[in-house]
Order: sequence, then C-alpha cells, then structure tokens
Amino acid sequence: MRASRLDPELEAHLSADGFTYDQVGRTSEVLPDDYHHLHKAVNIGTGMTRFTDAAEALFDWQMHLRSGLRVSTSSATVKHDAVVMLGIGAGPFRLNAPCRVVYVIDEPNRKGFAYGTLPGHPESGEESFVIERAADDAVMFTITAFSKPASNLAKLVGPIGRVGQMWMTARYLRSLTDAGEHQG
Repeated sequence: MRASRLDPELEAHLSADGFTYDQVGRTSEVLPDDYHHLHKAVNIGTGMTRFTDAAEALFDWQMHLRSGLRVSTSSATVKHDAVVMLGIGAGPFRLNAPCRVVYVIDEPNRKGFAYGTLPGHPESGEESFVIERAADDAVMFTITAFSKPASNLAKLVGPIGRVGQMWMTARYLRSLTDAGEHQG
C-alpha cells in the first residue's frame, strides 16, 4: 500500500497556501496556550532493527495508510515542505485534511516529522510523530499535537472532535507497533 501522488494543480495550490496558525514548529518546543494539547507515547519494541523499520514506515506514510487514511502527497517519502491531503470516509462523507511538513528530524537514534494544518483542514494546529531509540535500546513512538477547531463542522461537534482525535491517535500508535511485520 502506497500513498498516491497529488494532482499537480492541487499540489501547487496547497504549496502556496499559508498555515492556519502562527506557532509553526512549536511541537518541538513548549506547546502554545489557547490550544488543546495532546501527548501520547508507546514503547514499540527494542533494538536497531525495530527502530529502523518503524522509521521507514513513518517516512513512507505507512502510519497514515495503516490507520485507514487515504494519503495523497507531493512526495513519496516525508520531506520538509511536502504537502499531503489526508482523507477519511467516502463520497460526500469524506473528510479531507490538507497539511504541510513543517520540520523533519533525522538523527541517528531519533527520527520523525511534524506537519501543520492548511486552509480546508477542520482543525488548526500542528502534530509531530517521533521515533526514538533510548540508551537501553527501547524504541518509543511519541505523538505530540496542539489544535483547535477551524471549520464550522469542527466547532459544531465540539468535544466529539476530541474523541475522534484520540481515536485517530490510538490508530497511529498501533500502526507502528508492528512496523517490522508490514514491509511494502
């Protein structure tokens, strides 16, 4: 399962759009006030092989695909400034969420990225996905986010939107728990 290529016209449009929030890059720092904060971490195994497999799956958009999202992107692998359209649902019930990669982490024992919301996303904010191999060889997968409703629908559903965000976060975390078992 692979991400599809964005339509060139949509890619150009998304690449030209500005973020829907001002605190770009803040998932790597202290999260900004006036947003809902999310921070979840799970141990996904041990060793360099687990770390490498999980990082490869993360950078190939597999976390999103294995979580049930439709992924259309400007880049087959995660890169700084890549744009992505995430979708869930079908037909008139499809929810689309455009994002742009804000930063990429590529260190020997720490890999990941963050993306920020673009106009048309139901939320406004940023989310980071980081895989880290600790000194004891444990491999941790951490998701950090700050967000608030941006669309009328997101504002209308209120707390139900938070339940949806927690559900999707749990799917993301599970998607890399068995990263070594899902090659290709």
